[in-house]
Amino acid sequence: MKIQTKYFGEIEYDEDEKILFPAGLFGFESEREFLLIPFEGGSLLCFQSIQTPDLAFVSMNPLSLKLDYEPVLQPAELQSLGVQDSQDLAYYVLCVVKKPVAESTVNLKCPIAVNPETRQARQVILETDAYEMRHPLAEFGGEEAPSC
Repeated sequence: MKIQTKYFGEIEYDEDEKILFPAGLFGFESEREFLLIPFEGGSLLCFQSIQTPDLAFVSMNPLSLKLDYEPVLQPAELQSLGVQDSQDLAYYVLCVVKKPVAESTVNLKCPIAVNPETRQARQVILETDAYEMRHPLAEFGGEEAPSC
């Protein structure tokens, strides 16, 4: 299949590459199908909406920033993703890219949790004070992060 994307032009994808969000993302509840596309030459990724070409979210693997990042989901969240333990999931955090890049932020408080087996995903709000919604990339030594 082919879609038009915000950052990559027209691309082809296979049906099994879709990441499905049964409840959508916060503020975008009607957007339920995304592709996860890596940006060239760095650690940034893109959650590209399949339905809306201009809707794409820059993201990162939080472990590339913070090796001790350990989100704990609530039992209902785990059940909705079909897993028993938070460690059975892959996590991505959304980024707000700014210039200079060192002023960019990542949201460690509300990660996207993905079941790698089923490709079902959910954005969650972690019930902890350990993480904030706006961690500056400079806090992690991310001044060399690629820009979009």
